[in-house]
Amino acid sequence: MSVNKEIKRITTNTLVKMKATGEKISMLTAYDFSFARIIDEAGIDIILVGDSASNVMAGHETTLPITLDQMIYHAQSVVRGVKRSLIVVDLPFGTYQGNSIEALSSAIRIMKETGAHAIKLEGGEEVVESIKRIISSGVPVMGHLGLTPQSIYKFGTYQVRAREEEEASRLKADAKLLEEAGCFGIVLEKIPAQLAKEVSESISIPTIGIGAGKYCDGQVLVMHDMLGINHEFKPRFLRQYLNLYELVNGAVKEYIEDVKQQRFPDETEQY
Repeated sequence: MSVNKEIKRITTNTLVKMKATGEKISMLTAYDFSFARIIDEAGIDIILVGDSASNVMAGHETTLPITLDQMIYHAQSVVRGVKRSLIVVDLPFGTYQGNSIEALSSAIRIMKETGAHAIKLEGGEEVVESIKRIISSGVPVMGHLGLTPQSIYKFGTYQVRAREEEEASRLKADAKLLEEAGCFGIVLEKIPAQLAKEVSESISIPTIGIGAGKYCDGQVLVMHDMLGINHEFKPRFLRQYLNLYELVNGAVKEYIEDVKQQRFPDETEQY
């Protein structure tokens, strides 16, 4: 389906309408002005300023170390490059799990200091009070169920979640709770495709899948994975659309060689 260029700005309401009409939602991460501008102009529906910045921008092993201040910096950079996409910012680990007042404070800081449009946080029943408090203040919230990377030390693995009936039932119940709490959408990460289908059909808000199959209302990938910048990471759910690592590596080698051999700069490249 071609990108709907007539839409001047994607809103949470746009996404609900897209689900109702069967138009799939496209979502990618971005963490800086330059890439945000490129993917916004390409027509992406949602840009997620993900706590995956902890991995791909800062080189940490997990998403846990990134701070609220760092997330705000990345979100500010992204907002300056975007005209059309809905910008969602992850609440980082430790900024909402303690209590709902802390969660609201974190969400308000992101909205006031960045100009982003919504926040995302991980978890189900255990964070519903925080979600309700944030939404009651006027801040839109996207949920996140399934594999929740901020809980990696609890899980002990990045394997597929909710294969067993008990965890699958809990996830379905959590999705309903998030909808009732007022979330405008839910990311479903690394769960069986059939379960994602059941969840997507059971709620009126959009589901955005990552490793959750084709039945979700939209898809999200980490930009660095999709473009092949992070070239070692090749999970089953990832489709790599470019091998940017090889392209950049080759260009840098060519530049080095031109400098060493005194081919750069030439007469046309000097004053």
